[in-house]
Amino acid sequence: MMIVDAEDAIVGRLATDVAKLLLNGETVNVVNAEKGVLSGEPSKTIEKYKNRRNQKDKANPTHSPYLSRRPDLLVKRIIRGMLPFKSPRGMIAFKKLKVYMGVPPTLSLTKKEKLGFKKKDALHSRYITVADLCSRLGYDG
Repeated sequence: MMIVDAEDAIVGRLATDVAKLLLNGETVNVVNAEKGVLSGEPSKTIEKYKNRRNQKDKANPTHSPYLSRRPDLLVKRIIRGMLPFKSPRGMIAFKKLKVYMGVPPTLSLTKKEKLGFKKKDALHSRYITVADLCSRLGYDG
């Protein structure tokens, strides 16, 4: 079992590394999901996610894409996008993923991995944290 700390990590880079670990058969727990960052102009990022949440299938609204407002579920969905989710291999890999806001007490004593992905300090552009994005989308937790 591997514990990955998402604090100050670029979420897309983190998602690719976690997806590779999952496809190799590892069980991965991602902690501090709300402290990850999304690179780019914050106003454009917020607008993109708001538009994505408003997409509806007119014929059958229950078949519309779903994007959560909760930070841990949003990061989990981003990681799912990096997996071949509709194949059996991807489904098995996705079931081995757990994403948490903060650090749960059961995982607080174990060592957290800092994978080799880029940190927010290496960015030369603006960014928004996952927690801030979710609060702008309407999450009040």
